[in-house]
Amino acid sequence: MSGEPEFVTLQVEDGVGTIRLDRPKMNAIDEQLHLEVRAAALEAGQRNDVRAVVIYGGERVFAAGADIKAMSRLDADGMQAWGKELQDSFRAVARTPKPVIAAITGYALGGGYELALCADFRVLGASAKIGQPEILLGVIPGAGGTQRLTRLVGPAKAKDLVFTGRHVGAEEALEIGLADAVVPDAEVYGTAVAMAKKFAAGPPLALAAAKRAIDEGLDGSLDEGLDLESRLFAELFGSEDQKTGMRSFLESGPGKATFTGR
Repeated sequence: MSGEPEFVTLQVEDGVGTIRLDRPKMNAIDEQLHLEVRAAALEAGQRNDVRAVVIYGGERVFAAGADIKAMSRLDADGMQAWGKELQDSFRAVARTPKPVIAAITGYALGGGYELALCADFRVLGASAKIGQPEILLGVIPGAGGTQRLTRLVGPAKAKDLVFTGRHVGAEEALEIGLADAVVPDAEVYGTAVAMAKKFAAGPPLALAAAKRAIDEGLDGSLDEGLDLESRLFAELFGSEDQKTGMRSFLESGPGKATFTGR
């Protein structure tokens, strides 16, 4: 990918980086879009002026799924290569070492909801619809839907969604853990940014360590997770933020420290 991104921008304000998808009409995910998402996620992860991230598809739609027209032309070998690149792009979002919030309006279906699953939290508009409808095309979710969805809501609920391909409304999504907040449609982005700003005020190194400990801990045994937690916990005692946080606590009580990320 070369030149300026066409479909994805990273806009930074007050410590919050918004990764904005804009591929009319439905933000269908083709190769160019997901590579631009990958680049934006990597940039947001590296920038010191970005403390938290919001992924947003605009007022009307988050992302209605993968570009079926482009996919329909591929055979098994072609799909293997395309699928690997898509997984790598979504993995870059999931591994962003900062809190990530998906702000979902309209539809987040198939690859669109799989992208939302890479965020730490999901804010849905009241009229949003989400789901994994790949089964209706004779395939299965291929960008994390069978794995991240199961880790989020458990195997039975994940199988219901994947086996039926049904659309889930915002209230049910909140009830079963697919959404973390439901707000009026017009307030989706503002709510996500407000959440992000709260995280942005926190200690970046500790937040990154907490995210890594939780996410990577899920992939191994309890003992492996505890070992990882202990190591990351100890490493933070070499940071300025740890000294600042503890000094502030002793002098002024909790919640008063200002963190620099060093």
